[in-house]
Amino acid sequence: MKTLKLNLIATGFLALTAFGAQPISAQTATMTTPAVGDAATDFELSAVNGELTGDVKLSDVTKDGPVVLVVLRGYPGYQCGMCSRQVNELVGKAKAFAAKDAKVLMVYPGPAADLEMRADEFVKGNKLPAPFTLLTDPDYKFTNAYGLRWNAPSETAYPSTFIIGTDGKIKMVEISKSHGGRTSSDQILAKL
Repeated sequence: MKTLKLNLIATGFLALTAFGAQPISAQTATMTTPAVGDAATDFELSAVNGELTGDVKLSDVTKDGPVVLVVLRGYPGYQCGMCSRQVNELVGKAKAFAAKDAKVLMVYPGPAADLEMRADEFVKGNKLPAPFTLLTDPDYKFTNAYGLRWNAPSETAYPSTFIIGTDGKIKMVEISKSHGGRTSSDQILAKL
């Protein structure tokens, strides 16, 4: 049986390829936001802070427990105050997330140049506690794959929260089409 591999091509469109198969064309590729019950599209992003290090693959993390996936706005020319408040509130409940065996992966999207430096600025050089990990999304590859790109001046990604179970399926989706409307730790913990 051939193994399928998810590739993100330079234009940001998804293409599924099998050994020897042709990629899906940009015209036929879809970038829809995952919904509750869908299998979460696997991804691998670099950790820049927190419990996990190196390249972090979603399917590897879900083997050990549920994953809370928080998509931040990144650096749209400034550090987002709403993102900072949300992360501080979530980190304040680190022990409650750990008690549920959940890992919290926070995605910080943006242009590849200086992205790691901006992500470090975001956490002000502080080490995030377990079970939190900050991941970078250079050039919006993950953000585009999940249909979360907020493609407007001074915008990057729609602030979003997903819960992904050990079966790889999405259990909760909350997407804000504004800077506010963030999912609180209590709302997330109630769904875990």
